[in-house]
Amino acid sequence: MDIVRKRGRAIRRRAVLRAAGGSAALVAAIRAGFPAGAFAQTAGPETRKVTLGFIALTDAAPLIIAREKKLFDRYGITDANIVKQASWGTTRDNIVLGSAAGGIDGAHILTPFPYQLSLGTVTPENKPVPMFILARLNYDCQGISVAKEFIDTGARLDARPLKEAFAKKRAAGRDVKCAMTFPGGTHDLWIRYWLAAAGIDPDKDVSTIVVPPPQMVANMKVGNMDAFCVGEPWNEQLVNQGIGYTACTTGELWKNHPEKSLGLRADWVEKHPNAAMGLLMAVLEAQQWCDRLENKEEMSTILGKRQWFNVPPADIINRIKGDVNYGDGRKMQGTDLLMKFWREHASYPFRSHDLWFLTENQRWGRLPADIDTKAIIARVNREDLWREAAKMLGVAEAEIPSGTSRGPETFFDGKVFNPEDPAAYLASLAIKKVA
Repeated sequence: MDIVRKRGRAIRRRAVLRAAGGSAALVAAIRAGFPAGAFAQTAGPETRKVTLGFIALTDAAPLIIAREKKLFDRYGITDANIVKQASWGTTRDNIVLGSAAGGIDGAHILTPFPYQLSLGTVTPENKPVPMFILARLNYDCQGISVAKEFIDTGARLDARPLKEAFAKKRAAGRDVKCAMTFPGGTHDLWIRYWLAAAGIDPDKDVSTIVVPPPQMVANMKVGNMDAFCVGEPWNEQLVNQGIGYTACTTGELWKNHPEKSLGLRADWVEKHPNAAMGLLMAVLEAQQWCDRLENKEEMSTILGKRQWFNVPPADIINRIKGDVNYGDGRKMQGTDLLMKFWREHASYPFRSHDLWFLTENQRWGRLPADIDTKAIIARVNREDLWREAAKMLGVAEAEIPSGTSRGPETFFDGKVFNPEDPAAYLASLAIKKVA
């Protein structure tokens, strides 16, 4: 159900904003609709322009829908440029540049990425680029897919059958390659968790390689990899083309797990607080739209357009509805494995989730073991802005989490991450780089 439409005040505000043809009308509408908070500090958004990057992945939908449905315009951001990025490395480079130098102000982004940028661990000369996370964009609906040659092993959520198969391939002098999209990013962490839970060391028993999401299927088709982890629509496209099969979806590894985020350069948000709030409100509205089942067909058609993903809508539609054809004979209809954009607090950036991503990066040596995780989370995670935006939109109290932690999280192998004791979680893991 569309929460915003249930609120009369929000409906009136939308009508006024739609009708606002000039800056005076826009300012008046904003002042009338937002008597407190960021919008009250100055006369409307400080800029009407923002440039945001996206990768061709279904979880970029909120940014694309906000652009297509003119939701950014409703909040005075009439020049919102949503620009396709070739890879996460390109996204990093353009965020480092910033829009003033021909780059971007922010992006649909892997959740750990704003931390990597803020800490300078992935930037040229390790120079920090302070970032903010304003919202989570989605839960679930990534996939771990395996080459067709391994289909008879029966490797699925339990990857243990691959341990022997991979060992045989290596003994024959052939490398075993498992692809992900960026070191330390979500897909890297999902495939590492899946392998390690099966007793396969991702740093010793296989080679982990970086491949941009849109290139995954083509690379597996020519035999350049044995397994990969990526978001949709690429796992579904792989199955539709008969090249491999999906061993599991990431929602099976960790139900309702956080995935991508809306990340912006901190200096852009600080310079344009009202514009940032308007941008955030537009994205939250788009997430509500994306979550409604009756919009899935239209969303698939929009995302499939040439300027966005350039793929058949058939490669998108099924898994976003929870219909999963794994490609190995298993077919499931109407599951809860669909991508979630709003329900279950999917949009809210829980700080406890950010802590898990940082802890996993420490597990694999991507981040120093002695980093002050609480301090960096306090700097990067702007759940306070999310709460303000949600209240301005008239979101019901039940839709706003009462705290910044979702509490202990349980994974498919029985491991439990308690955000109050991440050290105990690390100690429970058999395969890791940290002592």
